[in-house]
Amino acid sequence: MNKKIELQDLGCKDYKQTWDYQERLFKGIVDTKIKNRREDAGLETKNYFLFVEHPHVYTLGKSGDLSNLLLNEQQLTEKGATFYKINRGGDITYHGPGQIVGYPILDLEFFFTDIHKYLRLLEEMIILTLGEYGLKAERSPGETGVWLDVGTPFARKICAMGVRASRWVTMHGFALNVNANLGYFDHIIPCGIRGKAVTSLNVELAQKTVDEAGVKEKLLRHFGSLFEAEFF
Repeated sequence: MNKKIELQDLGCKDYKQTWDYQERLFKGIVDTKIKNRREDAGLETKNYFLFVEHPHVYTLGKSGDLSNLLLNEQQLTEKGATFYKINRGGDITYHGPGQIVGYPILDLEFFFTDIHKYLRLLEEMIILTLGEYGLKAERSPGETGVWLDVGTPFARKICAMGVRASRWVTMHGFALNVNANLGYFDHIIPCGIRGKAVTSLNVELAQKTVDEAGVKEKLLRHFGSLFEAEFF
């Protein structure tokens, strides 16, 4: 059982370039699995975990509603943002500077074959990480992701999630607002959910900036523990 995960921090990288790179890694794992089943090749599949920060971009999941994007093409250009329809679950979301985006590309057959459990463990990684900053983060019933003050008029989302899986191989992942410019969320109905606010870790801690390297270290530690995995 290969529970070793290759960690790659891509820095700031264009969304489409990163998506194409994810697809190549994803296809490599799937192709290896197919070869093993057809030919009993006995080849070991790989696992990856990508950290990345994207320039301003809006992405719409395959089940999403385009009307949740409140900007036209010219306005997107004026905001210095791009837009893509993509092949993950979920509706519309925003990625940009000050946000830690994580894309685990895993062969879940090494871990467990349960997408629901996979999403819940990703949420738990975020909840445990935010707990180290003194925040009580929670799940919101029926809404994937991680929230603060669930069940109150002040409920606000701090981490969005959307994944794709095929042959138990995952791609896409989570986006945690750490030092995000929240104004960009005003131009969408985030995840298609009206009347709910969005927040960022630096806002919650009343800090100008939060050390993102420290947040990444905590995320990886909790991910490794929850998935019983080892990074290299």
